[in-house]
Amino acid sequence: MKILITGCAGFIGMHTAKKLLERGDEVFGIDNINDYYDVSLKKDRLKILSNFKNFKFNHLDFCNDEIFSIFQNSKIDNVINLGAQAGVRFSSSNPKAYIDSNIYGFLNILEACRKFNVKHLVFASSSSVYGANKSYPFHEDSSTDHPVSLYAASKKTNELMSHVYSYNYGIPTTGLRFFTVYGPWGRPDMAGMIFIKSILNEEPIKIFNNGNMFRDFTFIDDVVNGIIKVNDKIPLENYEFNHEDPIPSLSSCKFKIFNIGNSKPIKLNDFICTIEKKLNRKAIKKYETIQLGDVEKTFSDSNKLKEWINFVPSTNLDKGISKLVDWYLDYYK
Repeated sequence: MKILITGCAGFIGMHTAKKLLERGDEVFGIDNINDYYDVSLKKDRLKILSNFKNFKFNHLDFCNDEIFSIFQNSKIDNVINLGAQAGVRFSSSNPKAYIDSNIYGFLNILEACRKFNVKHLVFASSSSVYGANKSYPFHEDSSTDHPVSLYAASKKTNELMSHVYSYNYGIPTTGLRFFTVYGPWGRPDMAGMIFIKSILNEEPIKIFNNGNMFRDFTFIDDVVNGIIKVNDKIPLENYEFNHEDPIPSLSSCKFKIFNIGNSKPIKLNDFICTIEKKLNRKAIKKYETIQLGDVEKTFSDSNKLKEWINFVPSTNLDKGISKLVDWYLDYYK
């Protein structure tokens, strides 16, 4: 299968591409290698992928119309769109970056899928779409009408845009709402990475909302397995869809939305404590008020994804943190 992955130099993108390459798929990777965080980390991820003969990389921003030539020349079967301007907090100070990448860039992906008859588009949404909603756990029919960051609003927009293209042009499309993915090769601005670095350097860790923060931490291997199973299962029309009483998570067209999370929210202090035990060091904790655009808790109901592809996360927190810390110590010496 010929699969195009946007954001292939990113955290989830690299792991997904590697897994597909290992099973023999031909992967066409796209990434603009922007400087939102350390570019050398992205280049090192690409070095791993470049070891595979069935990997082809294009240093390209998908906002650029050059992306259409890749579809035309390579006859892409499926697309896994993981490229985006990431980060909830960054969106409050750099809103234009999110509109450019997450809206205009995603439009180019949709147009390419339409013009070149892509068999299945899988795209990254986010648990942040649930915004101010505090009805836990979040399930796909929960309200997503009150985003609290531009990042969340851009991901909600992606879901709406992709439904339009699926409904009007018959493109099979699946969106995945990721819940706090962590693991080796993670972004430096992610909680686990920040905490490890701060503990090792004996620097204070900022814990927002005075410690009353919960996240549905989901290990990267579990997420990647879910992505690939979703990629392999193409949604069909739903002839039983009730247009007079529509359910938000369903549609009459070839369109699906799923949560992909561990379904076990963990208090941030417990997450830090697990890292402390692995490092055998204590963190210096500094409690602060909640940040703009942040939410107190995320909690995934992933039963729909379990029914669809038998998604069952198998990595507990101790095992996941152990793998993350071991990688961190090896990579950063």
